[in-house]
Amino acid sequence: MDPISLQLGTKNLWGWLVRLLSKDPEWLNAKVKFFLPNMDLDSRNAALDLTQRVILQLRELYTQGSATWKEFIHCVCMELDVPLEREVLLLSTWGHGDGIPSHLEAGEESQPESQLQHGLKRPHQSCGSSPRPKQCRKQQLELAKRYLQLLRTSAQQRYGSKLSAPGQPLAFHQAYVPPILQWGRATAPFDTQEGAIMGDPKAEDGSDMSILDLFKTRADKGPRVMVLLGKAGMGKTTLARRLCQKWAEGQLDRFQALFLFEFRQLNLITSFLTLPQLLFDLYLSPEAGPDAVFQYLEENANDVLLIFDGLEEALHPCSSKETAGPEVPTPALALFSGLCRGTLLPGCWVMATSRPGKLPACLPTEAATVHMWGFDGPRVEEYVGRFFSDQLSQEAVLAELRANGHLRSMCAVPALCQVACLCLYHLLPGSSPGQSSALLPTVTQNYVQMVLTLSPHGYLDAESLLGLGEVALRGLETRKVIFSAEDIAPSMMAFGDALGLLTSFCVCTGPGHQEIGYAFSHLSLQEFFAALYLMASPTVDKDILTRYVTLNSRWLLRTKARLGLLDHLPTFLAGLASCACQPFLSHLTQQDEVRVGAQRAAVIQALRKLASRRHTGPKVIELCHCVGETQEPELARLVARSLPYQLPFHNFLLTYADLAALTNILEHRDTPIHLDFEGCPLEPRCPEALAGCGQVENLSFKSRRCGDAFAEALSRSLPTMGSLKKLGLVGSKITARGINHLVQALPLCPHLEEVSFQDNQLKDREVLNIVEVLHCLPRLRKLDLSRNNVSMSTLLCLTKVAVTCPTVRMLQVRKADLIFLLSPPTATAAELRGAPDLQGNASQRKEAQGRSLALRLQECQLTAHDVEMLIAQLREGPHLDEVDLSGNQLEDEGCRLMAEAAPQLHIARKLDLSDNGLSVAGVHCVLSAASTCQTLADLHVSLTNKTVVLTFAPKMEEQEGTRERVVFLDSLMSQTPSELPLRPPRIRLTHCGLRAEHLEQLCMALGGSRRLSHLDLSGNALGDEGTAQLAQRLPALGSLQSLNLSENGLSLDTVIGLAQCFSTVQWALHLDISFESQLVILRGDRRARDLSAGGPPPEFPAGAQVSGFSQRCIPRSFSLRECQLEPLSLTRLCEILEKCPGPLEVELSHGVLSDQSLDTLLGHLPQLPQLNLLQLSQMRLPLRSPFLLADLFSLCPRVQKVDLRSLHHVTLQFRSNEEQKGGCHGVFTGCGLSQEHVEPLCKLLRKCEDLSQLDLSDNHLGDAGLRCLLERLPQVSISGSLDLSHNSISQESALCLVETLPSCPHVREASVNLGSQQSFWIHFSHQEEAGKTLRLSECSFGPEHVPRLATGLSQARQLTQLTLSRCCLGLEDLTVLLSLVRWPEGLLSLRVEEPWVGRAGVLALLEVCAQASGNVTKISISEAQQQLCIQLEFPRQENPEAVALRLAHCDLETHHSLRVRQLMETRARLQQLSLSQVNLCNASSLLLQSLLLALSELKKFRLASSCVSSEGLAHLVSGLSHCHHLEELDLSNNQLGEEGTKVLMRALEGKCWLKRLDLSHFPLCGSTLAVLTQGLSHMTLLQSLCLSKNDIGDVGCYHLSEALRAATSLEELGLSHNQIGDTGAQHLAAILPELSELRKIDLSANGISPTGGVRLAESLALCKRLEELMLGCNALGDPTALGLAQGLPQHLRILRLPSSHLGPKGALSLGQALDGCPHVEEISLAENSLAGGVPHFCQGLPLLRHIDLVSCEIDNQTAKPLTASFVLCPALEEILLSWNLLGDEAAAELARVLPQMGRLKRVDLEKNRITAYGAWLLAEGLAQGSGVQVIRLWNNPIPSNMAQRLQSQEPRLDFAFFHDQPQAPWGT
Repeated sequence: MDPISLQLGTKNLWGWLVRLLSKDPEWLNAKVKFFLPNMDLDSRNAALDLTQRVILQLRELYTQGSATWKEFIHCVCMELDVPLEREVLLLSTWGHGDGIPSHLEAGEESQPESQLQHGLKRPHQSCGSSPRPKQCRKQQLELAKRYLQLLRTSAQQRYGSKLSAPGQPLAFHQAYVPPILQWGRATAPFDTQEGAIMGDPKAEDGSDMSILDLFKTRADKGPRVMVLLGKAGMGKTTLARRLCQKWAEGQLDRFQALFLFEFRQLNLITSFLTLPQLLFDLYLSPEAGPDAVFQYLEENANDVLLIFDGLEEALHPCSSKETAGPEVPTPALALFSGLCRGTLLPGCWVMATSRPGKLPACLPTEAATVHMWGFDGPRVEEYVGRFFSDQLSQEAVLAELRANGHLRSMCAVPALCQVACLCLYHLLPGSSPGQSSALLPTVTQNYVQMVLTLSPHGYLDAESLLGLGEVALRGLETRKVIFSAEDIAPSMMAFGDALGLLTSFCVCTGPGHQEIGYAFSHLSLQEFFAALYLMASPTVDKDILTRYVTLNSRWLLRTKARLGLLDHLPTFLAGLASCACQPFLSHLTQQDEVRVGAQRAAVIQALRKLASRRHTGPKVIELCHCVGETQEPELARLVARSLPYQLPFHNFLLTYADLAALTNILEHRDTPIHLDFEGCPLEPRCPEALAGCGQVENLSFKSRRCGDAFAEALSRSLPTMGSLKKLGLVGSKITARGINHLVQALPLCPHLEEVSFQDNQLKDREVLNIVEVLHCLPRLRKLDLSRNNVSMSTLLCLTKVAVTCPTVRMLQVRKADLIFLLSPPTATAAELRGAPDLQGNASQRKEAQGRSLALRLQECQLTAHDVEMLIAQLREGPHLDEVDLSGNQLEDEGCRLMAEAAPQLHIARKLDLSDNGLSVAGVHCVLSAASTCQTLADLHVSLTNKTVVLTFAPKMEEQEGTRERVVFLDSLMSQTPSELPLRPPRIRLTHCGLRAEHLEQLCMALGGSRRLSHLDLSGNALGDEGTAQLAQRLPALGSLQSLNLSENGLSLDTVIGLAQCFSTVQWALHLDISFESQLVILRGDRRARDLSAGGPPPEFPAGAQVSGFSQRCIPRSFSLRECQLEPLSLTRLCEILEKCPGPLEVELSHGVLSDQSLDTLLGHLPQLPQLNLLQLSQMRLPLRSPFLLADLFSLCPRVQKVDLRSLHHVTLQFRSNEEQKGGCHGVFTGCGLSQEHVEPLCKLLRKCEDLSQLDLSDNHLGDAGLRCLLERLPQVSISGSLDLSHNSISQESALCLVETLPSCPHVREASVNLGSQQSFWIHFSHQEEAGKTLRLSECSFGPEHVPRLATGLSQARQLTQLTLSRCCLGLEDLTVLLSLVRWPEGLLSLRVEEPWVGRAGVLALLEVCAQASGNVTKISISEAQQQLCIQLEFPRQENPEAVALRLAHCDLETHHSLRVRQLMETRARLQQLSLSQVNLCNASSLLLQSLLLALSELKKFRLASSCVSSEGLAHLVSGLSHCHHLEELDLSNNQLGEEGTKVLMRALEGKCWLKRLDLSHFPLCGSTLAVLTQGLSHMTLLQSLCLSKNDIGDVGCYHLSEALRAATSLEELGLSHNQIGDTGAQHLAAILPELSELRKIDLSANGISPTGGVRLAESLALCKRLEELMLGCNALGDPTALGLAQGLPQHLRILRLPSSHLGPKGALSLGQALDGCPHVEEISLAENSLAGGVPHFCQGLPLLRHIDLVSCEIDNQTAKPLTASFVLCPALEEILLSWNLLGDEAAAELARVLPQMGRLKRVDLEKNRITAYGAWLLAEGLAQGSGVQVIRLWNNPIPSNMAQRLQSQEPRLDFAFFHDQPQAPWGT
């Protein structure tokens, strides 16, 4: 590093400065010559590279002394592109001082031209290359002198005697009052990417600055181009003319020549000009010698000032790269550009005035900006004093201004102040005090009053006013502000001139061309008259008017090239729309009140539309101005309500008047608002406008332009803002003076909750002054003092404040951050939430009895000495929540001191000493010191990662808040409460460089501490020696939960040797090793592994075990990955594992096993009796692995399952010696087995006598291999199943299977699918099966295969069911097959599923059936399902018994074929006929009638869900009338009209033998119901009646009840969805006791209330045989439940009361009544508000299978007794608890009982409050051997990644929306 940077101690800043200046060496050379004119560095720099030259030049500058160096730094910040944060750093580090070169103090005149401002990069021109004669020189000087005198004379004539300011309607003699001027930053063009630079680093921020100060000597070092920015009416033109006057009077003597140009006049020049033409032809021509005068001006350009007024009005754009010479004609704006850039008249001074907005790109980046802010209070008073000559008038006007706040805020604009004074001048003599508030409340009304005042004798010339308005509007639309005589009528011109509304002047339209121009005295006046014309002119309709009511954005740097001239037009329109202006407008429109009202309403409506939209900050301000002008309170309230809660204002200029307009609107707002000002140029007294604004809750300013004056104004307003809670003043230039004002104001703001003074370059004293007011702000929660200048001594003072101040909860210091977080004494923990990244745990836990403090001092360069002082402070302070000292310079000593002091400091959470230069020796010191701390929970040290963190467990009294959250775990903890606070700590010493020689000292430190839970020594250098030593010392370290030795350079022998720990260390249960990755972890219980892997949530206390979970014997596991195992290594491993206590699981993965290694491993298996599981995952196995593993069944009888997949995965499961012998499983999938492997494999499998399942799928057996296997199948005793899928087989294999069936007596079922599924399954039974089932799918049989298939079927005489699904068997093939299959005797059911079945027709199918060689006893045809089912009986013989004919889903043929008539004759005793979903036409119904007439013994008839015509119904009824023996009749769900219903009801006549009648969804009306009840009265044998969904109602229920009195045998009654009310229920209740055989009643979804429900309950108690009771979806209430509970039938099996308006009382009574019922199988109480009344049982329900408690408001407390009841229901299969309030407590209770419920299959816990921890508990419960198939957990608060991990560990946890839905990738 360079010596200079060493001396300065600012390496980073110095390096950045060198890099910056290396980019612009020419600028640096110029500056060196400027500051060191007598030093020649060229010879010394010649041999150096660029960087070295820059360093040398900087060294020379620095050695000149601090004054020169500071001046140079100021030039860098001002002239180069320096980012804001770097500028602040440069100035705060090296820039203190005034930064003004001493040799410039004497004035510019004493400096040689070579020393003039080289930083502006303007080339200097010499006077010429050859000497001039002395006489010529003298003549030139004489000509120049005369011209300069002429300039002064001309300026005196123009501006000296009469100064007319814009907006001044009358020529009052007034002394000039300068506006507020404020230096701003330089403005960069919009199209440049470089940031702005400072114009003058020492400028004041709003103090009184004279206009002459703009050109003082100290500005020489700054840019010579200056832009005055000010809004309309601020006095920019007046200031320019004032400068001309001052110069003419000799007060601006530093300039010899001054030229003033107005762009509004330059725009009239259409021809191109040279610079001499601009100066001489357009401004003032010299009397003689123009060339000599111009040459003089060039030579003395430093004494020339050119002022350009109205830069925003420039019409012609210019390029930022124009470099035309002085003799080249160019547009006027191009000449301006050349002057600014120094290509023309280099060295001259250029000033431009402009409204805020986008400035032309030709303006140089180094141009300085000066903001014009108008008048403050003293200036307004001064102006009034000079406007009014007598003292009485002055006092009266000032009194009016003090009483009228709106008028006072308007007077902040000088032009409006002049108008107001003029109006008051005429109003006050004849008005009472305070009258101005009524006459002059708005800007518009000021202008109206001005017009009235100026009108002679109060007479308004409406025609002239409207004429002027038309001229004004036309000019604004065409951007025209100067008018010619042709533009204005003579009468209007005379009128305007008489009233002072128009001004006339000489306009130069080109060299030698002049004419008279006219303009409104101010642009705002032109806009006022334009608005007046729009409101009063009869030619302007509402549509045209509303187009002008818009809002203009005023961003500083937008893409719009120029500002518009219509900016204030909407404001004047809004003002003229006020009620106060209506008389004025009425006069102008000749009393046309209707028109004025319509125009006014149109403007108000347009503003309403604008108010309803969201706007940017500039438009919001414009809207506030407009609405304020209307004086409409309702509109103001609308705007105030529509403003967003967060209202930002970014990067546009704001004045006092703007904020006053905003405040005026906010006064109409009822809710609080947040105001955020960022990057906005703000008038210094802007905050005064917010005084008394009670709606502002948050107020934030972020701008470098805010300084002491701004802070002083803000301090005056803050105490008046009663609702202010958050204050921000960020990135400003306030100093000690401004801070003092704010500090005095803050105690007067008791509601403040957050204060931010970020990035304000505050020094120590200011910071301490601010902190001193903490105790004065009772509600303060946050104080942000970040990015200020704070020393170490001040930092320690701040820590003392944090310790002593009772409300401070956290102090955070990190680099530039400095934040206090406080907790008001009365605030609760819930109120202290917010800023989570900073508050941490301090604001999230409940407030303890004593205060706790979090202290974060990060990267503060603290040393051990500082730590001693800090510890002394903290010992006297409160309990500490957290101490973070990371990133400091404590080193070993400081870390040791903090670790030793930790127990005395009462740190509750964490002590962070990371990144403090700790060494290996220091690790032992910290470990020894920390080991004595009884509350230590975790110590993590990593020297590589620079981590040193001590985590503490809170003491018992501090744990209360946490334990309340998991109080339900009290019953689940296996340790005593006294053990909880002494939880063993976790020690992690990772990447600390520990070696074998460090172990003794390390173990001594560990042995001195209390018992450890986890010890992590990963990433060290222990090696084999250190690991061996540690293994010997493990028993002395107590019972660990895990030991991590990863990344310690261990050999394979060493890691295998660690398996000895299973025998020597009792807690060691799991050893996980990844050899290549050097992962070595020894763990205790598996839950410790889950915890270390981020398993269950951390709320589960370490060491706690759920009771019941730890009762099982946890197996030990050894996992070795990424290792090539040789026989010797395997032998050693097995010998070690032989000594390991069991049970044991071994996993070897990601390696290679040779034949010899596999033989060695398998050979040792018999010597491992404790082995439960052996897994070889991702292992490359030898080809003969299937045979070696198949032989294991005989070599090792303990092997229960061999699972080999793809020669890469092997799983061997062993049965324990205590377990009974069970079936063995052999899985050999994807092993490449072919035909030649079948015989040796079967030979080995024959040795296994109890082979249950064999899986040979996904091999290469083919047809030949399959035939070979089937031939040897009888020799292999398989009792379960054989899977041969995916073995490249064809129809040959299917036929072979059929032929093999007779030789395999134990085959129970076989299934073959040769389609895409490619499945081939054979299922066996232990005994010979009398009936076999065969299913052949997609086998593509051809005609040539049918005979062979028939032959095989004829031999398979034990076959009872055959299914041929989509096997390409056609009609003829099926006919042949049926004719060829012959058995001696037996029944064969054949099902054919082919597409042609649905098209063939009934007759064709019957013809096929007729060809069968056996008797057809059953035919089922389903065209919709394309199925034909035939039952054949052998041998064939005529059988007169009845057969079943089912013609479902088909259209009956309409013609009487011979075969159908023969079928009717031979099947006359048919007893069952079922027609469903058929469409019966007339012909079909005739056929059905004929068939029914022949079926005299028909007992069951069904016509359901069908469509029958009226004529068809008649045929059907006619046929049914002859079926006198019908016992069952089903006519449900048919599409019948009222007439059809009446016809069909006749079928009930004479059906006295009927036992079952179903008329559900049958449209019963009054007449049909009468027929029904009449028929029912004769059905004395009726056992089941279903009339659901028939809208019977109460009346129908009465008739039905009377008819049922005869049905004494009735067992089932279904009346759901019938609109039966209490009356109908009472009728039913009257006859129910008479139905002695009633077993089932369904009255669901009716309108029964408690009145009818209680009567039903009393009646049902008398139904002694009742088994099923369904009363759901009725408003039964608790009274009904209490009635049911008093008399529950003793044989009740099913109780369904969902959505029955039951409450806790009724549910509890039902539970007590049900308790112990021996027959109950199902209970449904879903969708009832049971809350704490969920039924629970003490005796239990032995047969309960299903319980539904969905959406019953069950919470954790209620779930406890409920889950205990489940254990007393041993037959329970399904539990539905979804949509309740169950949390982790309920999940824990369920998890505890799951292992005890052997038959439980499904638990639904959807839409509850179970977290990941509760789901983990459920998974643990399932792991105990539960038979549950699924637990539904959809829509519980479980993160997707946690759900994915839980489901991977336990697949039975289902988090999907639909059950069995494939799990989508989580996080998508």
